[in-house]
Amino acid sequence: MRLLHVDSSILGPGSVSRLLSAEIVAAEKRRDPSISVTYRDLAVDPVGHLSGAHLAAFQGAVPEEASLRRDVAAGQAALEEFLGADVIVVGAPMYNFSVPSQLKAWIDRLAVAGKTFRYTEKGPVGLAPGKRVIVASSRGSIYGPESQLAALDHQENYLRSVFGFFGVTDMTFIRAEGLAMSPEHRAKAIDAAKGEIAQLAA
Repeated sequence: MRLLHVDSSILGPGSVSRLLSAEIVAAEKRRDPSISVTYRDLAVDPVGHLSGAHLAAFQGAVPEEASLRRDVAAGQAALEEFLGADVIVVGAPMYNFSVPSQLKAWIDRLAVAGKTFRYTEKGPVGLAPGKRVIVASSRGSIYGPESQLAALDHQENYLRSVFGFFGVTDMTFIRAEGLAMSPEHRAKAIDAAKGEIAQLAA
């Protein structure tokens, strides 16, 4: 069993999504001590945002710049890590109603026709089924389906959509929200999320 652990928060030790994603990985290790973990920190070691030069390289052009060659190779490595993983744990804070740009850049490297999806006459088909994705989601306010801010949730909805597009049907969200509302609410939200994580290894 192979697990890919991805963090994207820019807050370092102060990050709730990092705290929760680490606890999720620990829970998965308790459930299966033989699990192999690969870690990718997108804030410390990001893949670059897509450009026209990237698209040309994907179509066979040889990049002239060494930095672009390294970035193309890093993107290919990210794709291979994802394809080779059975479980993917993603630390995903909400930034401005969506995901961090670092996380979006990583996902852009996964969305490769012929690798994670293909188009057919009957519509798109995901090519990465059978994987389990667990998202550690952190949000400053409350954006759940019954909340007044539900329409502004372009974080969890986006992640459900894009991984579903890749063929992933087994998705779990461990959510800590309302973190900026008050210290008391923050503590309760984190404790509740930790309780959900404990159930993963039960």
